[in-house]
Amino acid sequence: MEPPQPPPAALARKNPRDHRVDALRGIALLMMLVDHVPDDLLNRITIRNFGFADAAEIFVMLAGYASYLAYGRLIDRQGWKTGIHRIFGRCVRLYLYQTGMTLVFVWTVRQWRHYQPLPEYTIEPQLAHGYSWLWRILTFDALPSYLNILPLYVVLLALFPAIYWVLKRSVWLLLALSIGIWAIANLDPRITIPNWLDPNGWYLNPFGWQFLYILGILGAVWASKHNGDLPYRPWAKVLCLTYLAGAFVLCFPYEYWHVPFLRIFPAPPNTGKSTLAIWRLLDIMAIFYLVQSSKVLRRISADRIGQSLALLGRNSLEVFACSTVLDLLGRLMFASFGIDLWDQLVMNVVGLGLTYALAIPLDRARQRARAARLSPGAAQAVSAPKEEGLRLPGG
Repeated sequence: MEPPQPPPAALARKNPRDHRVDALRGIALLMMLVDHVPDDLLNRITIRNFGFADAAEIFVMLAGYASYLAYGRLIDRQGWKTGIHRIFGRCVRLYLYQTGMTLVFVWTVRQWRHYQPLPEYTIEPQLAHGYSWLWRILTFDALPSYLNILPLYVVLLALFPAIYWVLKRSVWLLLALSIGIWAIANLDPRITIPNWLDPNGWYLNPFGWQFLYILGILGAVWASKHNGDLPYRPWAKVLCLTYLAGAFVLCFPYEYWHVPFLRIFPAPPNTGKSTLAIWRLLDIMAIFYLVQSSKVLRRISADRIGQSLALLGRNSLEVFACSTVLDLLGRLMFASFGIDLWDQLVMNVVGLGLTYALAIPLDRARQRARAARLSPGAAQAVSAPKEEGLRLPGG
């Protein structure tokens, strides 16, 4: 006679969920919400003011981390056909969101100009008239400003089967190939994908940014061998904190805050974002290690504050799309009606409120759908946010 199996709720309690990835992605989404409105005062306190990297680096590295957990394990369990089918479906969904946001962007600016004068930089000149640009939007040949991260994600995710195939054969071969491609892109930034709107090509050069995505994948592989944590090493923590402290001193906007300069030497000459300069790469790697190796942050991510951030991260695509539209409206309103303190307050409160107004019902719907697929006993475990499984893109 077989021994009785523990109920699903007990299993959930034995393997508590790691919310750090979702919470960190939620922080990145909030920073994007304010960073993409240049006149927003809140973007003076986001990560880009205190180091070399910004929210985009967090987003892409976590995309790699989540891709391994969602699709690498799926390929191992159910085979390449199932994994590639799931990846293709996710890519199509990302493509539809990107195309929809771009069309909304162009249409909104065009309509706004009928009623309010706008500066030229609110839309690229090539998109201001006619419809010959439409096919370029549909083929990712034209990427407007602030709408360049999802196409990068589509390209990287589409390459995941090839990346994973190499990974299964040799981690070191994958790492060497990735470093080589990244180095070539940094030595010659002209190696990129063309962009009709920008002679320099895609702003987020996939040949450079693939390295960060692959580091996220390798981080997930490493953490999977240690119960979801990156191994804690005191010397590594000190090294990461020292680097981030130095980056803070070099990058802090002293002029804006009217405080004495602390820079004892100038910032590095090349900190470019397009090809993911080494300083930006080290910055985000340090942050990622400190977060994913911290058991304290693992506990914090499961409490009330951590869950309020993880809520956004679990619904990242929908939240990002909503935030992008809100950012456009914010830029248009600031350009037309001014940027006094009251306008700032209203815009940020409304933007944050609408973001959560979208994320909360989406998350509840996902919880109900997942509970319906499980047994009645397991459904109780799913209803508790602290005990649910990690939701990943495409999962």
